Amino acid sequence: MPEATIKNISYNRQARHEYFVDETLEAGIVLVGTEVKSLRQGGVNLKDSWCDLVEGELFIRQMHISPYDKGNIFNRDPMRPRKLLLHKQQIRRLIGLMKQQGITLIPLSIYFKGSRVKVQVGICRGKKLYDKRADMAKRDAKRDMDRALKARNRS
Repeated sequence: MPEATIKNISYNRQARHEYFVDETLEAGIVLVGTEVKSLRQGGVNLKDSWCDLVEGELFIRQMHISPYDKGNIFNRDPMRPRKLLLHKQQIRRLIGLMKQQGITLIPLSIYFKGSRVKVQVGICRGKKLYDKRADMAKRDAKRDMDRALKARNRS
């Protein structure tokens, strides 16, 4: 069976800044036709979105998919909750993890895998302010080292 091509649609940059990502899962998503067409145009925002378990089903909330330009009456509410598709064993495991304090499900990216839309969901723990400062300090130090190395190689 040939490998499906992956085309990235959107990436949640804020998620890795705000959370430690312990593990990732790939989930399908239930969409209507005009939403898929809007995704092909890149009309999605994952910035403040999160996942919620309701009665044994996983939903993504606060994900904004822009209305399709030519969709007229078939367009749905851009902020409606959308169901994520996972195996029952995976959902049971997530229910157990969500009972632990501080565990959150955050969508990290949305992409096409072949002709299907997939969402990469991260099992995350929140960062404290000092963790964010430490990450920024590491990033600045790496940037300074790269600059120094590049300047040294020029001369």
